[in-house]
Amino acid sequence: MEPDQDSARGLVQLEGYLLWSAEVGDARARAVRFCEQLPWLTTAQREDVERVYVADRLALSKAMLVRISERAAELRDEYTERYRRLRTRCVAAAVLAVGAAGGLCAAVMSLGR
Repeated sequence: MEPDQDSARGLVQLEGYLLWSAEVGDARARAVRFCEQLPWLTTAQREDVERVYVADRLALSKAMLVRISERAAELRDEYTERYRRLRTRCVAAAVLAVGAAGGLCAAVMSLGR
């Protein structure tokens, strides 16, 4: 791979890591806020609830990211196909236009003789 591609891939990985770390931090903060609403919990119970809450939230986040990733791939494939068809039509239209212009020029030249 080229250095530019390695750098770009590294930046994407770093961005993903930072986004996931933020999601983990947010899940932990929400778990703490949730447990604050349950003052009767013992320390051990609070830790268990926080752990389960964080695990559930991260599982939901991961599932959402997988769905988004799959949909993005579907859209990429769909738009790649649309672009290919559009490009084919544009090339065909250009070839037809050039052919028609050439034919028109030939007709005008033959009429002029």
